[in-house]
Amino acid sequence: MSDFWIHLLVYLVILFGFVIVSVLIFIWLERRLIGRFQLRPGPNRAGPFGLLQPIADAIKVLIKEDIIPSEADKGVFWLAPLVAFVPVMLMFAAIPFADGVMLVDLNIGILYILAVSSVTVIGIFMAGWSSNSKYSLLGAMRTIAQEVSYEIPLVLSILGVVMLTGSLSMNEIVKAQDVPFILLQPLGFFVYLSAAMAEVNRTPFDLLEAESEIIAGFHTEYSGMKFGLFYLMEYAEVLAVSAIATTLFLGGWQGPLLHPVFWFIAKVLLVFMFIIWVRATLPRLRIDQVMAFGWKFLLPLSLANLVITAFEILIAPDINTAVLIGINIAVMFGLILLFSRFYKLGGGRVSIK
Repeated sequence: MSDFWIHLLVYLVILFGFVIVSVLIFIWLERRLIGRFQLRPGPNRAGPFGLLQPIADAIKVLIKEDIIPSEADKGVFWLAPLVAFVPVMLMFAAIPFADGVMLVDLNIGILYILAVSSVTVIGIFMAGWSSNSKYSLLGAMRTIAQEVSYEIPLVLSILGVVMLTGSLSMNEIVKAQDVPFILLQPLGFFVYLSAAMAEVNRTPFDLLEAESEIIAGFHTEYSGMKFGLFYLMEYAEVLAVSAIATTLFLGGWQGPLLHPVFWFIAKVLLVFMFIIWVRATLPRLRIDQVMAFGWKFLLPLSLANLVITAFEILIAPDINTAVLIGINIAVMFGLILLFSRFYKLGGGRVSIK
């Protein structure tokens, strides 16, 4: 066996283990933090501080009966969790944990990640369609609408970073951040994180499985390990979103004194805790509000961010960095206030006449 295949196999095992352990930690951390936000203890019975609760939940899912509806398209129903989960794992191949510590340093790394991540929605739609359930199909159709709507501002927000670095390589993007791009691209970071939370079905955009409306959305008919794969996929997506945000905007593995991998993981956890904070704070939006937020608010902001970035690169390249940071932050708040006038939540009951 050649060195390449040995390297590939070892790295894949390490990467899969990292994702699984990270997801278990994320589940525990989210439940503990949500408990604190809601003035309750959270999981505290299984192990010290409830640390074994995610493992207990995983065992419970594994031993549950695997049920397939009699009228379902069994082949598509069986394949859907794999089609949804595998692309999420492939995203981590191009994410650097330290300088050169990645499966492959693609010169089109961020483009590869965006392309692979878009395949997940096919698995979700397969699950909704094959279940032969109105609730599952409705959840899957919401997925298509939401994913397409928020993919556009998500990509446009990343283009600002690409323009600053002149490279699509994730490794080169980190090396180019003498100053974290969250300071030079605050508006881009805001648009990215908002769109990414919608892409991975996090509150307040979790309409894909709104239990008060459509039971559990696209995976209503799933149980056992198939449901477990969808559950694992959602948390792995949040891990990927946090890792990409760390790489593009927070300087990746860069930091003083400590090991680069530690800095990378610490920043990923920081982004994830912010996402939990948003979940605990904001209520779920209606489907019309989610669509309006994407098209009427985030899309104009992402286009404005591109124009501002191009202006700074071509016309004002010699401005002092501290001054530029202040200008960018002021412009971000000004544009958010301006474009918020085009986006209204609305009120009252939605009815059909």
